[in-house]
Amino acid sequence: QVQLVESGGGLVQAGGSLRLSCAASPLTFRWYVMGWFRQAPGKEREFVAASTWSALNTYYTASVKGRFTISRGSARNTVNLQMNNLQPEDTAVYYCAAQNHDGIYDSREDYNYWGQGTQVIVSS
Repeated sequence: QVQLVESGGGLVQAGGSLRLSCAASPLTFRWYVMGWFRQAPGKEREFVAASTWSALNTYYTASVKGRFTISRGSARNTVNLQMNNLQPEDTAVYYCAAQNHDGIYDSREDYNYWGQGTQVIVSS
């Protein structure tokens, strides 16, 4: 059974950085797209960033371009989200998600597997 486990959330001051990691298991799981979404209180879950398996294609929502970077981790089957210059509006629960097919990268409905989420709080 496929599982996604996020780590790396926490509390940071505005302008600070955090790195989120998503570990997929089993190691034999071969995903097509790995994405990060976030959900702030009272808001819908929104797309943040995504990467294809090869990491040759990466995608970002406009509000995080230039601040966030998605990349394959050094550990097998991990994907990281480096978040720099964090702002209070980035406060949310961040979810890792994976597609087992070549779907639409920013569509929640196209993701087959979801992690439990990790909280990110940015204080002003």
